[in-house]
Amino acid sequence: MRTLRVIKGDATSPQAKGPKIIAHVCNDLGGWGKGFVLALSKRWPEPERAYREWHRGRAGNDFGLGATQLVQVRPDIWVANMVGQRGTRTGSNGPPVRYEAIERCLVALAGHAKQLKASVHMPRIGCGLAGGRWERVEPIIVRTLLEQDIDTIVYDFD
Repeated sequence: MRTLRVIKGDATSPQAKGPKIIAHVCNDLGGWGKGFVLALSKRWPEPERAYREWHRGRAGNDFGLGATQLVQVRPDIWVANMVGQRGTRTGSNGPPVRYEAIERCLVALAGHAKQLKASVHMPRIGCGLAGGRWERVEPIIVRTLLEQDIDTIVYDFD
């Protein structure tokens, strides 16, 4: 089993050779405009465009909690838009993070990573605007990616 590597740096600039997938958590409302997605959009327009189209067509596709969309942005880099938060605000049901949805997303991501022979790169998913706790997210990453022998790097932005 791999061990989770946590490094200082920018997850939109993955530090590895070979194919790479940048994973992040999105909301289920079609909103894109705060947090890590701003860094993604600054680097590549494709993930936002694909996410918005996916949301617009949700009546006829798999968009929803637990769904994952892979968007190629360079010959060796993909972005995984993972729907792992309900809405954008903390309310009576707690913060927007949905750990079960993140787990479903990461199971799908593991399949993509194996198929592409890719490493996975991410910020501390679900722990920013989604309001999640790292001590709950990290074991999910261990179960879904590391136990599948997928090289996974978490980036703490300086």
